[in-house]
Amino acid sequence: QVQLVESGGGLVQAGGSLRLSCAASGSIFSINAMGWYRQAPGKRRELVATFTNGGMRNYADFVKGRFTISRGNTRNTVYLQMNSLNPEDAAVYYCWSYGGGLDHWGKGTLVTVSS
Repeated sequence: QVQLVESGGGLVQAGGSLRLSCAASGSIFSINAMGWYRQAPGKRRELVATFTNGGMRNYADFVKGRFTISRGNTRNTVYLQMNSLNPEDAAVYYCWSYGGGLDHWGKGTLVTVSS
């Protein structure tokens, strides 16, 4: 099993920035990819960005050019630098990992963007 713990959410004004962090523990050797999803009230959970062990990054179209995903040197951490935030980015952001045929999720961190 992999445990994921997010941090870094909070309240920011439109146009501002936040940096989310996620630390994995447990069976981290099994992780092939890590990333971020988000879910706004009344909406489905959606992919934000992913980063494989091989170094491939994938971004949702709505964050390209504004968000940057990165991994730590030990590969058990993943970060999401979010710039130029707008009210549509407000959501609970979930850390995700995949490996060994299993998806794992963190409990989420709330991002609120004021207009």
